[in-house]
Amino acid sequence: MNNLFVYIETEGGKVADVSLELLTKGRELADTLGCKLEAVLIGDGVAHLVPELAQYGADKVWLAEGKELSPYRTLPHAAILCGLIEQEKPQICLMGATPVGRDLGPRVSSAMHSGLTADCTSLVIGDHKDAKTGKEYDQLLYQIRPAFGGNIIATIINPDCRPQMATVREGVMKKEFAAKPGAGEVVKVDWQKMTSEADFVVKIIERHIEERKINIKNAGIIVAGGYGMGSRENFKLCFDLAETLGGEVGASRAAVDAGFTEHARQIGQTGVTVRPKLYIACGISGQIQHTAGMEDSAMIIAINNDPEAPINRIADYTIIGDVNEVIPRMIKAYHKNSK
Repeated sequence: MNNLFVYIETEGGKVADVSLELLTKGRELADTLGCKLEAVLIGDGVAHLVPELAQYGADKVWLAEGKELSPYRTLPHAAILCGLIEQEKPQICLMGATPVGRDLGPRVSSAMHSGLTADCTSLVIGDHKDAKTGKEYDQLLYQIRPAFGGNIIATIINPDCRPQMATVREGVMKKEFAAKPGAGEVVKVDWQKMTSEADFVVKIIERHIEERKINIKNAGIIVAGGYGMGSRENFKLCFDLAETLGGEVGASRAAVDAGFTEHARQIGQTGVTVRPKLYIACGISGQIQHTAGMEDSAMIIAINNDPEAPINRIADYTIIGDVNEVIPRMIKAYHKNSK
């Protein structure tokens, strides 16, 4: 049975978190399929990253190194990945739904005529029987993602074309060392044979990367406000509570669309996925578009004046009341009890 590929994204000599998350999930899928997990590492001076990939379960690392391969450019990376897919014929190929993955994935899937499911929230191995033909398929990749604005959860399969390709957003999967590290066998790729001069016609003259001013992904405590906060002025209560608890501020899409805060704080299907130790949802109804980005939080506290709000179904604790009254009382009680 053919193996499972994970495209490894790097920046500044480090592996992107989303690639390590995909290796963690890839290890699980590969064990289910009884196949090897193989990482595709393309760049300049990236060989030192192989031991880390092995820790996350990579049995084999396809290593393509050269000054021409860093920083990322579409054509050479696509040519190398396509060449490896044609050579090794993996049954599954995964990559992050990052700017790089969103650029590379469609190009590779188009060249391979394989199809691609973007922004998956879950990946599972399962069997399938075609209702029309009665044909049965074993161990397909179930590519699961929200659809129609998050109103349904779609399960997508690719019965006949290979590889089965999917992208996953950062933070959706857990990042954990493999119970048993992979062998990390290095196979150097003769990438010059897979590329042409035309693949390098685009030259990078100057590159500028602006660091995120707001980074809520790794926050241990998040106070998130929704449209139920009522106004931009009231939303400041979320900042007050977050400052009191030593946390960060997040928001639902409705709050961002209403102008209560900036898009960088948006949590959910079209924002950031987070897994804090404590998530306080203030005035958030809890539609699937939002909960997809925070439902794996260790503890969830919901503050809402609607006892039937969907957020209450996943919350560990629910406070029914007006957020504009509850939050100041929470801050006051915290200061009183912390003396």
